[in-house]
Amino acid sequence: MSTTDSPLIAAAAEEDPSAVQGIADTIDGWFESINAVLGAVIFAEVPIGGTDAYVVVLWSIFAAIAFSVYFGFVQLRTAPVSLETVRGKWTTDKDPGEVTHFQALTSATAATVGLGNIAGVAAAISMGGPGATFWMILAGFLGMCTKFVECTLGVKYRYIDEDGVVHGGPFQYLKVAYSKLGRVPVAIITGIFALAIVLFGVVGGGMFQANQAYSQLRAATGGEDGFFGSEVVALIFGIVFATLVGVVIIGGIKSIGNVTAKLVPAMAAVYVAACLVVIGANFNQIPSAVGAIIDGAFSPEGIQGGILGVIIIGVMRAAFSNEAGVGSAPIAHSAVKTRRPVSEGFTAILEPFIDTVVVCTMTALVIIFAWPPEYDDALEAGEGDVALTSAAFNTFIPGFDVILTVAVLLFAFSTVITWSYYGIQAWRHLFGKSQLSDTLFRVFVLVLIVTGCLVTVGNIFEIADSALFACIFINVLGCAILAPRVKEEMKQYLADRKAGRLLEDPEPLPHQIKEQQKIDAQR
Repeated sequence: MSTTDSPLIAAAAEEDPSAVQGIADTIDGWFESINAVLGAVIFAEVPIGGTDAYVVVLWSIFAAIAFSVYFGFVQLRTAPVSLETVRGKWTTDKDPGEVTHFQALTSATAATVGLGNIAGVAAAISMGGPGATFWMILAGFLGMCTKFVECTLGVKYRYIDEDGVVHGGPFQYLKVAYSKLGRVPVAIITGIFALAIVLFGVVGGGMFQANQAYSQLRAATGGEDGFFGSEVVALIFGIVFATLVGVVIIGGIKSIGNVTAKLVPAMAAVYVAACLVVIGANFNQIPSAVGAIIDGAFSPEGIQGGILGVIIIGVMRAAFSNEAGVGSAPIAHSAVKTRRPVSEGFTAILEPFIDTVVVCTMTALVIIFAWPPEYDDALEAGEGDVALTSAAFNTFIPGFDVILTVAVLLFAFSTVITWSYYGIQAWRHLFGKSQLSDTLFRVFVLVLIVTGCLVTVGNIFEIADSALFACIFINVLGCAILAPRVKEEMKQYLADRKAGRLLEDPEPLPHQIKEQQKIDAQR
């Protein structure tokens, strides 16, 4: 979407094109400057086979493979365990925490199953061709184990304050992981991580959602000439959307969990049903579509960087979609009611599977089935967003863009409210918890929701990617350091499950007692 396509400035441009364009150009200039600085620091490159590859992306790939091997591909072996935990078979209402396993899963999934699956897949295919889909799926499969590790740690090192509020996630376990470096280095590392979470939350979790939600709404109602093409209506939409978000996020994780537990299954069902209709109607094209994905993955044509370039695109868009390794999901999962941390790790395994392996694959197939000549222009320009996916659906289900618009609005809403929760936890880590500080952050988020459509989608993606992979680098390294602790928890849980002792309090190991005493003393 170009700057001049912004729904907030389209109508106003008729009255004073130069002034409106100047404002838009100024905002884009700010974002481009931020991108230049962040990109130079975070996306350092190394030459591999004649291609420059991002170090941080290679690190995330290597870590996901290493976790999968170290835990014996737990994502393949323990599907029954995951299904048991998500339906609460081994937990009770008396267990410490704030939300159920299912609510924790839907809260975290609300931040991942959404526009990353719709616009993100379109962006991946437009930049890397159909072959990017293969690497997205593989990254999602490997990311299941990464998510297992980080969410187990998020619960293991949490604490519950006197008001019954849970404080967990990476802000707690990263302190333990990097503790040998000393207090000051730990404070710097976790501070950088918190800043990155806040940045991704307000940009990728707020501005991007508003940008794409309104883009789809405007496109489905006649574009610039339709009802939603005017500046006044656009601002009203932004204010109403932000107000609804504000009402929910003030209630905290319990409120978010209650809302997402209803929204996520409903909107996912609508979107998946539409995908199945299109896939079913084009069943005979599945072999050729899969062939295009495989061929594009290993012998891409016209893609900068060749195979490695397509791999990097697929992995980056998968990370944006399922957030495995980012450290965001453990914030939501840490609030779960449980006495056994690894139980939430088993629950979290389902996230990347639902998000990337299933939903992203369906979206990719729909786009590939509908590939018209104008998509070649998007591929050549490396540009694609929600409109690309919408056009693909309309090819098979005329008028579906209206239904997709509703789904996009719900996806965007659920993602924004969940990332608002993630962001405020990071904000509190940086500035402490107070009513004034929390209010400032919420106002900041809501203002950016309203103004998100002023920035081009390309700039939003670049800033979000920078923040995302900054989080991944710090978080995954911490998870690797603490991986042996997760393995102990996993072995104990599986042994107790086999012996029928999961409803009993787990027997702490000697080193666990000492470790907990040390953590309590630091607090």
